[in-house]
Amino acid sequence: MHRLIQRGLMFGNLVEVSSPALVERYNRALKHLTGKTTSLTDFHIDISGYSPEIGDELDDHLYLNHGGCNRQFILLTTEQKTAPLLNVQFSTSRDILKSFITRNEPQLFALTARDAVAGELVNSVYSVADPVRLFDIRKIRVEADTTTGTVQNAEKLGRMVDRFKQEEDAWFDDVLIADMISVAKETGDVTRNPVRLEQMEFAQANFWTAHFGGLYIFKEVDHPAVIAMSGKQGLEDLPIKYVFDPTDRNRIAKFFDYDKLVEPIVKARGIDAAAILRQKMDFIVVDAAQDAGVDLTGATRRDIRALARAHADDLPEEFHALRALVNWAEDDGPWPRITSDHPAYFYTLRAADTPDAALVNMLLAELAPKDVRQLFICHKEAFYRAYRTWSDTKRSYVADFLTREYQVDKAGARAALFGHDAPMQEPPPPPRDDLIARVGPWGAVRR
Repeated sequence: MHRLIQRGLMFGNLVEVSSPALVERYNRALKHLTGKTTSLTDFHIDISGYSPEIGDELDDHLYLNHGGCNRQFILLTTEQKTAPLLNVQFSTSRDILKSFITRNEPQLFALTARDAVAGELVNSVYSVADPVRLFDIRKIRVEADTTTGTVQNAEKLGRMVDRFKQEEDAWFDDVLIADMISVAKETGDVTRNPVRLEQMEFAQANFWTAHFGGLYIFKEVDHPAVIAMSGKQGLEDLPIKYVFDPTDRNRIAKFFDYDKLVEPIVKARGIDAAAILRQKMDFIVVDAAQDAGVDLTGATRRDIRALARAHADDLPEEFHALRALVNWAEDDGPWPRITSDHPAYFYTLRAADTPDAALVNMLLAELAPKDVRQLFICHKEAFYRAYRTWSDTKRSYVADFLTREYQVDKAGARAALFGHDAPMQEPPPPPRDDLIARVGPWGAVRR
């Protein structure tokens, strides 16, 4: 993984912690949350305050996420909002942390000037040892304060100030006045500089979790389902009718269709569909070249396409199907019929413009894993797992490609691949199928 680290493709954009003051604040927060401290004087942290170096030191990379359930966090600076989230257990966690920091940035900037802010993403579930418990997670609440309780004390002082103003004899209450002075020494003047963090709750509707081999849970769609990437074994008691795994390609395709979660790349607005498909073809060639033992060191796009021409008959079905689709898009060739049984099917799709687009693209990345660019952008945990299994020559090519083609303009690449133009008008709702309403879109599915 050193190649990825050196190029900023792994552990990139972490926040360095090296000043004695920040290290001391971090240790105070770490002790407050976990009872542990670090002896390191220089380390890096992600958006949640997790440090891979400290994880190595403690031999516990879930030291801020015990059981992978209620993630704790340590904020030393608001600059953490741009950092990645490592060791992701739930797909919603980074967005929640980023929203919390952004919405409370002025307050957090003031608080972190003197102390660390420690907190937790709290839900009603404290253990997910049983997959059924995942369905009890409805909302995530953010709780946070400094290690000295500045926010709590400010609220306490605010209540005392209100009481002082409202009670008729408060001017003569020496105990109240003494308490106010004592707390104000810690919080400052809360009447002029309020110290409040917005109480924030986030719905946990549709999400991915790393637990149980990776589950995509779609609860808030017309036809709810779970896609279990490691198989359905042990998931028989889930409180949801449909549970699919990657072998259920037809049913997953119908799930996408009935819930309007995907669109064909060639019919998407505002993108260069042919260019995207050609790049996917290149990645398929790279994968085939790895299997054939071809050295890809320093290979350019021209080299890859020369390989494709020289070994066209040996390339997998995915390549030929995408080539036919490009031929249709660019040269008015015949429309290729690519059904959900075809190994190229999920390579031809991208997420539709819905609130769950990022989650759907994440799932598509796992269903079409040879597209290493989408895998890296949409599902880094799966990318790193796959990277460990590749030959050194494929690792070198992929690292070079991502550095050259993605790192230089991340926002532009994401917009080109996954952006959506505003539609001209809302399409009419499709007619309701009574049979679907009665038995569901996939028919009777046994667990």
